[in-house]
Amino acid sequence: MSSASEGHAGAATVVVIAYNDAANVADAVASALAQGDAVAEVVVVDDASTDDTPQVIERLAAAEPRVRVVRRTANSGGCGTPRNDGIDAARSPWVVFLDSDDILPPGAVDALLAAAVRHDADVAAGLCVRRELPSGRELPWQPSLFAAESVHEGVAARPRTLWDTLSVNKIYRRDFLRERHIRFPDGAAHYEDFVFTGRVYAARPRLAVIPDTVYIWHVRYGTGRASISLRRDRITNWQDRVAAHQQVLDIMRDSGAQELLTAAQTKFLEHDLAVYLRELPQRTPEYQDQWWRISREHVRAFGAEAVRRATPAARWRTAVLLGRERATARLGRLAELAADPPRLAPPYAGDAGHPLWDEPGSAGDAIELDGLAGAPLDELPLYVAATVRTGRRLVVELRLADLYGRTAQARPVRAVVELRHRVTGKAHQYEAGWSATGDGWRTRVTVDASALCERDAITTWDVWATLVFREGGPVTTTVRATAGLGRRVQVGRRGQVLLLQPYATSSGWLAIRVADGLAGARRVLAGRLRRRVRR
Repeated sequence: MSSASEGHAGAATVVVIAYNDAANVADAVASALAQGDAVAEVVVVDDASTDDTPQVIERLAAAEPRVRVVRRTANSGGCGTPRNDGIDAARSPWVVFLDSDDILPPGAVDALLAAAVRHDADVAAGLCVRRELPSGRELPWQPSLFAAESVHEGVAARPRTLWDTLSVNKIYRRDFLRERHIRFPDGAAHYEDFVFTGRVYAARPRLAVIPDTVYIWHVRYGTGRASISLRRDRITNWQDRVAAHQQVLDIMRDSGAQELLTAAQTKFLEHDLAVYLRELPQRTPEYQDQWWRISREHVRAFGAEAVRRATPAARWRTAVLLGRERATARLGRLAELAADPPRLAPPYAGDAGHPLWDEPGSAGDAIELDGLAGAPLDELPLYVAATVRTGRRLVVELRLADLYGRTAQARPVRAVVELRHRVTGKAHQYEAGWSATGDGWRTRVTVDASALCERDAITTWDVWATLVFREGGPVTTTVRATAGLGRRVQVGRRGQVLLLQPYATSSGWLAIRVADGLAGARRVLAGRLRRRVRR
């Protein structure tokens, strides 16, 4: 990261918001102070906490003159009001936002500030990394948007920017926010980042983008404090998300930003709907009915151009949503079409000239899979299913379905099967050629399970396949788990006993857990004991 501190000392205020987070707020504040001289002050806004948060931040302020505390007397119910309080309290020309359970990586403010000054920007944005705890797995947020440094006069020329709905991975010119009256929604509004960034984008800022990691978003599992975005099992979560998106559409419409209005609608079809559709089969019928009604009502108001610009899979999901009742929509198949990347499971209705979602007359008017014939190969929801066999060897057999002749037209050559370590990203690859069957192609690879084993640990490996074609491609996709799942014991190459568990993830992907016999036995026995205690 470059250094801006010497030329722009004291240029930024970091606004930290906190509510009942005594365990984490000190780490957040420390990460802000560690940014160096570029940070003039850290304003900690306590949203009327009832735990030890007030005492913790008062001690921080007493020990460090750059820390100031703003104490609210009544809880706001959300994140927007305390952030607005922080904007009002900020004294520096630039503002950065930080949540009390996250951290800023070293040099983040320097990198953002240097880019903003270098490009005379109103806003500078960098990469946010989502870190899952306690595993430590890190997933970059919308990494394609931050592949290289760039500058944009507004975001209409790069509408994909709307996929970055975060407020915390950016630095803002304070006068830009104040002069344009850009604030967060007050009170108990959820998905307040959606609305705030919508207001920022609609104001046509000069935006600088850098590839540096500038924010670490902590996602803590098993703490009982799931963030709003992880509470998707509650229908109110979807209601809040749709309400926030409607506000974004109204903002774009009122500002005259027609291009951004269309882009925001397309983004909702490609991303927001898909995230919830993947999990919809797991919900209760009551949840499903309400979700279907809310989604239909919202999407019906979208413009035809927004649907036309969406990917083929997103257009087809939209057509099913608007053209089928929930009970006849084939939710399991629809969830697979919403996977990332999407999969369209056979059997396939209609024919290559007239591909259909289901058989005509089975549930209503025919829903055509428009654009399939001309779609690029890497946009097609190709379907790869896997069967796992264990014995003396671990064998993964793949079956590739022919999607209305498009797969055959591309002429499959070989498959590269990759097992990726879920936390570290380490990968093992196995390659094999395809052999034709009556309805597609088949191949198999033999996996060295010993190479997947880490002593005294249980490792999880996700299975991916890169499909190599003679005409077009390659295409990388997930593998659908079908048969051969369950816990197995196998003797490894070096004679050790291995515990293998091929299983289907919540999205239906194939994954494999591997452990040596001793670690596996401990984990299995501990799990059984916990289940007995709960009962």
